Amino acid sequence: MSLRLSTVILPYRRWHEGARSAWMRAEQLGFHTAYTYDHLTWRTFRDGPWFGAIPTLTAAASVTERLRLGTLVTSPNFRHPVTLAKELIALDDISGGRITLGIGAGGTGFDATALGQEAWSPRERADRLAEFVPLLDRLLTEDTVSHEGTFYSAQEARNIPGCVQRPRLPFAVAATGPRGMRLAARHGQAWVTTGDPKLYESGTPEQSVEALRGQLGKLADACTAIDRDVTGMDKILLTGFTPDRGRPLESLDAFVDFAGRHKELGFTEIVIHWPIPDSVFAADEKVFERIAMEALAQLG
Repeated sequence: MSLRLSTVILPYRRWHEGARSAWMRAEQLGFHTAYTYDHLTWRTFRDGPWFGAIPTLTAAASVTERLRLGTLVTSPNFRHPVTLAKELIALDDISGGRITLGIGAGGTGFDATALGQEAWSPRERADRLAEFVPLLDRLLTEDTVSHEGTFYSAQEARNIPGCVQRPRLPFAVAATGPRGMRLAARHGQAWVTTGDPKLYESGTPEQSVEALRGQLGKLADACTAIDRDVTGMDKILLTGFTPDRGRPLESLDAFVDFAGRHKELGFTEIVIHWPIPDSVFAADEKVFERIAMEALAQLG
């Protein structure tokens, strides 16, 4: 597969005060997909504006025509598969079939306790995701679904007419552990990683590449176990969380070098954050736009 370049536009600006123009510009720059985080708030943005992912993507769909749109990532922390399926079917319809659902187990941040519950353990997050994803799959592909599970239930939930994309909109499953890899292999049209978080503070780019090589190997093993060809699956790297941090966005050459190394590993899509001044995602907007317009041609 040829390499694709996508972006993440965080929902921290009012729609008519910069957000609308960013989504439109993402299409003009030729990005394959523009994603947003599906959180209630996130880290250093907690005390400032932060808007909902589904309404944001709905608005983005109305001002773009070709750009794919999606979440990186949705999690069970504050979502239920029945209500999420209904919103996704509407969003897929409004966008004309341009939605990708990034989905993962979630973490222990603000989302984990905002509804008043205790933060779930890693084991419970994995258990919930293992039930959430197959049920959501059914809800997006069957007209009527009933299910009694450990964590989630559906009673004759109706989702007519289903997705514009058939049999349903694609899932991009974020995973690094064995259970998540198995979910990705069975239900994902794509797999997502941010790298090895243990390397972020003190690791090297070389160590990160080796860790990612190991993750790709585990994904291949999970696919082989169910007789699936891993080569037909998209592999997405969300940047900004490896030891490279923001360095790949310092120049066109730096990005081409970074993306080339990860393309050689087998990644089919690189996702870069839309620049946000005075944040961990700060970057020169002119360099960012040059990367968007010129990098893929250099990568072949």
